[in-house]
Amino acid sequence: MANVLTAITNVWKAKDLRRKFLITLGILAIFRLLAVIPVPGIDRAALAQLFSGSQILGLLDIFSGGTLANFSIMALGLAPYINASIVLQLLTMIFPKLEALSKEGEFGREKINQYTRLLTVPFSAVQAVGMVALLKNQNIISFAEPLSVVNVGITMIAGTMLLMWLGELLTEYGIGNGISLLIFAGIVGRLPVALLQTEAIRQTLTVFNLLIFVTLALAVIAGIVYVNEAARQITVRYARRPTSAAGGQSTHLPLRVNQAGVIPIIFAVSLVVMPSIAGRYLLQLSLPQLTPAANFLVTTFDPNRWSYHLIYFFLVLGFTYFYTAVTFNPDKIADEIKKYGGFLPGLRPGKQTADYLAYVLNRITLAGGLFLGAIAVLPSLATNLTGISTLTLGGTGILIVVSVVLEISKSLESQLIMRNYDSFL
Repeated sequence: MANVLTAITNVWKAKDLRRKFLITLGILAIFRLLAVIPVPGIDRAALAQLFSGSQILGLLDIFSGGTLANFSIMALGLAPYINASIVLQLLTMIFPKLEALSKEGEFGREKINQYTRLLTVPFSAVQAVGMVALLKNQNIISFAEPLSVVNVGITMIAGTMLLMWLGELLTEYGIGNGISLLIFAGIVGRLPVALLQTEAIRQTLTVFNLLIFVTLALAVIAGIVYVNEAARQITVRYARRPTSAAGGQSTHLPLRVNQAGVIPIIFAVSLVVMPSIAGRYLLQLSLPQLTPAANFLVTTFDPNRWSYHLIYFFLVLGFTYFYTAVTFNPDKIADEIKKYGGFLPGLRPGKQTADYLAYVLNRITLAGGLFLGAIAVLPSLATNLTGISTLTLGGTGILIVVSVVLEISKSLESQLIMRNYDSFL
């Protein structure tokens, strides 16, 4: 406890960190305020009943920070922006011009971000139309005037763009990654609701179920911290410098087991919830030619079926490899080591070093991806054992919360170390 208080004091003493901290709190407060501003004309009781009976919508609501269940002006959350980022990163790997642009430093990153923002608009429009149509068919939307429906759709699109802007402000002027922080704030904001839901069903639970609940919660938290902190240390040696009296220098290159962090979970959730919603919408259209496809989507992506969990698991695993490949380039790292006169013991600088780094990275990424996939699906499966529905969303939520806290802690620690502080946390 004393270390935590010391850390907070050190952060507050640093003027620039204090400014970043206050900006972060201010933007998060604005986000939570906007999250409770509802869209008019919505039947709240019917909306709550719809979400209580759908795991898919509940999971999507967690990542929107409760804005979807309230159907606030930010009901779409960051899902369109995340989907646009996924598509653009895939296109970057396909089209050489985009790949070359991504390698042009700060200018290239700004152009990619600009394209992502532009692509977010049509994604938001499609999801807004689908959401409004779904709620209208469920008699949750009380108005039928076309202009009112259009106004709701435009409001939802504007809310997503505003939320995206707040995330970018957090990244630039705040502490940590803005998108992750907003999702973190949404999950933490929904925590009291989850606790109240658990308390409401407490009388129906046995001691055995409660023990399973507590054990799984502690195991998940411990596992997340362990895997996030785990890294393979690659020894790198540097030739003796002319001014050095010693016979060379040695250091380590850390390859994290969970190199991709929490991003694969966010990407996978954004994709796994869409087919079910699309299928339910197609069923409402009552078109015979679309009914088989709609039934397939609804059945396959039903959270109570094994197919949903398998797809979710492999999406997380695939995105783990994908995002790791995007953020860590073995060829570039090998060139940097060679440039500064370094080498890996027993390996030639250049291609041989890059191949070895890629080999090690693929093996440890498999372990990290399997862990993330297990965290994503096991809580849902454990609901059948415990009867605690809040646990279904707990695994993914805890993963994001713990990962973001660790990320912020490390960011602050590194900045404090640069300011000659001895330690942090």
